[in-house]
Amino acid sequence: MIKYNPKNWFGLIFHSYSQQIVKTLMPFLLIMIIYTAILTFLIEDYFELDFHSTTVVHSLLGIVLGLFLVFRVNSAYDRWYEGRKLWGLLLNNSRNLASKLNAMISRENKKDREFFQQMIPAFAFALKDHLRKGVKIKHLGISDKEINKQLETKEHIPNAITSVLYKRLNQLLADGKLTPNQFLILDKEMKEFSDILGGCERIKNTPIPYSYSMFIKKFIFTYTVTLPLAFISEFHYITIPIVIFVFFILVSVELIAEEIEEPFGGDTNDLPTGELTEKIEKNVKELFD
Repeated sequence: MIKYNPKNWFGLIFHSYSQQIVKTLMPFLLIMIIYTAILTFLIEDYFELDFHSTTVVHSLLGIVLGLFLVFRVNSAYDRWYEGRKLWGLLLNNSRNLASKLNAMISRENKKDREFFQQMIPAFAFALKDHLRKGVKIKHLGISDKEINKQLETKEHIPNAITSVLYKRLNQLLADGKLTPNQFLILDKEMKEFSDILGGCERIKNTPIPYSYSMFIKKFIFTYTVTLPLAFISEFHYITIPIVIFVFFILVSVELIAEEIEEPFGGDTNDLPTGELTEKIEKNVKELFD
C-alpha cells in the first residue's frame, strides 16, 4: 500500500503511480488515438460530410455512467476497507491472546511459552499467504518439526493452525496449567481467529457479480467509441485529445476499482498484509519476552 501525505498536492499530482496507470493503458490509448484520428479524417477530409453532431445524448449517458462508476468504486472500496478492518482485528486479537497467555503461563514453562510465541504469528503469516498463492510451511517460522510435518499434510493451513492451538490449550487445561475459567477467557480470542479467517475468505471468494462488471465495461466502451461523433463537427481534430482525456479518466477509475476490490494481493493499492504480519510477530515476541 502506498504511504503518502494527503496535503502534498504537487507530489500527488506527479506521483509515479499516475505513470504506472498510463503505462498500463498505453496500448488502449494508442488504439483510441488511431480510431479517433481515422474517424475524424474520414468525416472531415475524405468524405467531407456535412455532419452536425450533438453532445446532448452523451451528456445524458454521462450522468448514468457517472452513477455506475460511483457505485462501482464504492463497492470496491467497501471490500478493501472491510479487509483492513479484519486485519486490524487480527492484530488486536493476536496481542490480546499473547497478553493473556503471557500472564497465565508461568515463566518456568518455557516450552509452552515458546510454542504460543511462534504459533500466534504463524496464523497471521499463513492467512496472508492463504489469501494469495498458497502457504509455504517453511515461511511460518515454526521450529517444532512434528507440527511442520502435521501442517504439510493439510490443505487449509490457517484452519489447521487454529486446531493445533486449540489442542495445546486443551492439553494445558487437562494438565492443570490452565483453569476452566482461564480457558473460557482464551476461547474468545480463538473464536475470533476463525471469524477473521472466514471474513477474509468471503471477500476473496466472492467477487463483484460478473454481469455488473461486464455491463460497466461495455458501457464505458460504447460511450468512448461513440464520443468522437459528439465533438467532430465543433472541435474537428481537437476531438482527438478530448476523447483520449475522457477515455483515460473513465478507464482509470474502472482500473482502480478492479485493483482495490481484491485487497489481499500484491498490487500497489492492496492492503499491507506483509507489514501487519511482521508487526504481529514483533508484538507477540515482545509480550512473551
